[in-house]
Amino acid sequence: MQEPAPDARPFLGILFKLASVFAFSFMGAVVKILEVIPGPPGGYPVGQVVFARSFFALIPVFVWLALVGRLNTAFATTNRMGHIKRGLIGSAGMFFGFAGLAALPLADATAISFAAPLFSVVLAALLLGEVVRLYRWSAVLIGFCGVIVMLWPHLSAEALLLSDSDTRARGAFFCLAGAICAAFAMIEVRKLTATETTASIVTHFSLITTTFGMISVLGGAFDPRWAWVSPGLWPAILLLLIGVLGGFGQIFLTEAYRRAPASLIAPFDYTAMIFSIAWGYFLFSKIPESAVLIGATIVSAAGIFVILRERKLGIDRAKQSEASAQRAV
Repeated sequence: MQEPAPDARPFLGILFKLASVFAFSFMGAVVKILEVIPGPPGGYPVGQVVFARSFFALIPVFVWLALVGRLNTAFATTNRMGHIKRGLIGSAGMFFGFAGLAALPLADATAISFAAPLFSVVLAALLLGEVVRLYRWSAVLIGFCGVIVMLWPHLSAEALLLSDSDTRARGAFFCLAGAICAAFAMIEVRKLTATETTASIVTHFSLITTTFGMISVLGGAFDPRWAWVSPGLWPAILLLLIGVLGGFGQIFLTEAYRRAPASLIAPFDYTAMIFSIAWGYFLFSKIPESAVLIGATIVSAAGIFVILRERKLGIDRAKQSEASAQRAV
């Protein structure tokens, strides 16, 4: 199945990318608001939040697909098992990500998630057989050093003596696990794009994560922390908003990639740190620790280097292919 020809307008692509990052960061802030407003002891269960994020995201997604005339491709697929694999990994990442977000400040959770592109380089080498040379391995190694710097405030001996040490350490590991799942999901999406339309990828993912979020309600029979809670008016509005923001974030992201090369707009992912710090400061009066900021800077620099390096390699491969074609003629 072929996608429509891209509408090459790079500046508009960058604006869509920034809108996507803003929507996802706002979604994270709303998740944190849901944690701090009066509600059930221990907050709302992660599975319920995952369900709301996935189910209500379908509203703007289906409206968008109808407007652009691609609703008929939403369920078409030639690789259903690939969608299921991506959905399983993405669901796990969503559960880990929201669990980590509940335990850590928004900026800290966002910073740790920046490790995903670094893990994707390793996985691309192991699972896809991609050749990764010294430059990118060096960037990945430096990036992982930045991850250690970010985790240090939550896992150091001094941090483990604090009253909330277990929560912080657990949150840091959850966020790191979420980043690893996101890296696996990136690999699966790269495989899916060979045969599947964007509409199909987005729709199947939302449906699968909605299903797993719904199944989590069964966990309440074994552990009360998984039992869903009937929300009041404002929590219900926040749960709806989480899903709608996630849906718009996905739409903006898709439109960004239709209008500009991935290598051009991917570095703008790191503006999420700016938005997260702003939300944390204005909504929760939280400022990240210096170690988190330093680590995030290291990881961001390494990630951007990897992206730019891959862009250069892509250009070089295109030139070699063109030269080979000309020699063949």
